[in-house]
Amino acid sequence: MSKRPDNFHEDLLRRIERELLDSYDEEFELDVEDRHVDELAGVARDADYRSERQRYFTELFRLQGELVKLQDWVATTKHKVVVLFEGRDAAGKGGVIKRITQRLNPRVARVVALPAPSDRERTQWYFQRYVPHLPAGGEIVLFDRSWYNRAGVERVMGFCSEDDVEEFFRSVPEFERMLVRSGIQLIKYWFSIGDDEQNLRFLSRIHDPLKQWKLSPMDLESRRRWEEYTKAKEAMLERTHIDEAPWWVVPADDKKRARLNCIHHLLAQMPYAEVEREPVQLPPRERHEDYVRNPVPAERIVPAVY
Repeated sequence: MSKRPDNFHEDLLRRIERELLDSYDEEFELDVEDRHVDELAGVARDADYRSERQRYFTELFRLQGELVKLQDWVATTKHKVVVLFEGRDAAGKGGVIKRITQRLNPRVARVVALPAPSDRERTQWYFQRYVPHLPAGGEIVLFDRSWYNRAGVERVMGFCSEDDVEEFFRSVPEFERMLVRSGIQLIKYWFSIGDDEQNLRFLSRIHDPLKQWKLSPMDLESRRRWEEYTKAKEAMLERTHIDEAPWWVVPADDKKRARLNCIHHLLAQMPYAEVEREPVQLPPRERHEDYVRNPVPAERIVPAVY
């Protein structure tokens, strides 16, 4: 067995530190959408902005640490959680979902974002296509839009009749109470943004090639029908707010504050506690004299372009 160099441990520590920094950089990647081009080019902001941004990341990392504890508690206790995220287009639902799930195990916390229903699904019981995605014990399911499409986009865009909407309003409280009785904790968030803020976010997407994919003809039409969506939202919140699964409104004109406030509130909805674990010890690697690592053919190696 070859002797390790004297600087082996120092090099290992440097590599571990580098790995940690790389993991933190993932957070900065997610935050690109909140930065201006001059920041990406390295132009310094004022001191107040830097301080505010530092506080945001410090608190976000702390909350994500609590989410990991919550995840462990959910998995250990076999708790079942459904979190619905609703709101206007560009309200920031996707951003907070990313921050919630970024450091969690996808086998415990998973996101459901269903496409428009197929021809077959349109003939089913309305809630049927959502049921297979509900959690088993030890799972958290986050719906990026949910069965409330019926009370929002489907109603405003004319994809269903007013009779369908009325039946939905009659059925959804019964459906949700049934979920709660079965042991599922149901948490519902509405992300609320103002007219001017949505207009600004849509313009940002239009002029940013990395964001244009987020805009669909339906999104643009929803902008035109702002007032119709407002009326639909108000009716939805009034008629589907029940004690077993109340609506929580997240003021979302400020994305960063909305993310922190929503995560903080979500954590407060469950009596989680840190799950004690046995100390982890890395076992030594077994080494055998007859072990020979076969070389990889050069043609199978990805070119080192960078």
